[in-house]
Amino acid sequence: MTLTAITRLPELLVGFDTETTGLGVRHERAIAYGFAVYHYTRPVATEEFFVVPDRPIGEGAQRVHGLDVAALEARRAVTDVLTVAEGARRALDLLRRYHDQGAFVVGANLTGFDLAMLRWTVRDVLEAEEEFDPHTLRTIDVIDHDLAVRRGEPVRYRRSLTTLCRHYGVSPGGHDAVGDARAAVEVLIAQVVANNAGQVELPLNGPPSPAGGW
Repeated sequence: MTLTAITRLPELLVGFDTETTGLGVRHERAIAYGFAVYHYTRPVATEEFFVVPDRPIGEGAQRVHGLDVAALEARRAVTDVLTVAEGARRALDLLRRYHDQGAFVVGANLTGFDLAMLRWTVRDVLEAEEEFDPHTLRTIDVIDHDLAVRRGEPVRYRRSLTTLCRHYGVSPGGHDAVGDARAAVEVLIAQVVANNAGQVELPLNGPPSPAGGW
């Protein structure tokens, strides 16, 4: 697949990120879902909700996001804490609603991890009640996009949302779902500014450049 550097952004961007029990997309669960909505490059809404998983939260995952079951239960006093099925349903409904509004979903390792885990969770807990194919969404992965932005440029570190935030001068999300969702969109905007030779006064919104499945 040939990737093309985007020079114009869609009107509606939705950052999406999850925090999870582990890294296996078929067997682990999301314990936090985060959405950050941008209209004409301006943040207009965020949403985050939490899930008490039906399997243990791995020690490695806890070191990254700092969440265990006790911490999730404690959040009930201030925010929504759902079952696995409720969380999957709510995430799916939001993604479909934004898709129907013409949005592009933005993230880091988006289709291969966050959306893939959601797909397997939907299969497990919603069974025949629901189906979900991530490829039906319009998506932009900022890690893949960076390969196009800096094609031929030596990069001496592993691309991740954290390293892309550092490179593009974006405040990192801090490994919470809504913060990382916001950071992904901010990285994309900074990438498009870079694609336009740093000319931030240029209009950034419009039909995005064709690139792979975007």
